[in-house]
Amino acid sequence: MDMAYILPTVNASLNGLAGMFLICGFHAIKKGNRVQHQKFMMSALICSALFLISYITYHYLKAGVVTHYQGEGLLRIIYFTILLTHTPLATLIIPFCIAAVIYAFKGDFQKHTRITRWLYPAWMYVSVTGVLIYLMLYVFPA
Repeated sequence: MDMAYILPTVNASLNGLAGMFLICGFHAIKKGNRVQHQKFMMSALICSALFLISYITYHYLKAGVVTHYQGEGLLRIIYFTILLTHTPLATLIIPFCIAAVIYAFKGDFQKHTRITRWLYPAWMYVSVTGVLIYLMLYVFPA
């Protein structure tokens, strides 16, 4: 089996897992459980890092091959709206994820919280829309 064939499914799964870990981490910190929060958030970060490695690998293996969305009309508009918001936001959150982790490990929870107040919803959006993009391209193509 061509390795590149399975990578979009792996990527969507990693995005979905990252989103689930983010939700669990959010609830853990709201309950005051820092240890659980840290474990969930590190799991989300690892899933997202593995996603990035897998995504780059996929595009390296499929060099020159572009997957085009086949939908038309409103579905096409929805797809490209999601894609055009997902892609820059996915790139933008990377340095902020790193900064949030650094501040947490340094114990500077004021700066950590200041970043994560907007980072959490942005990262959730990237995780959810990553799965939606996969579904629209590969599972339910119009």
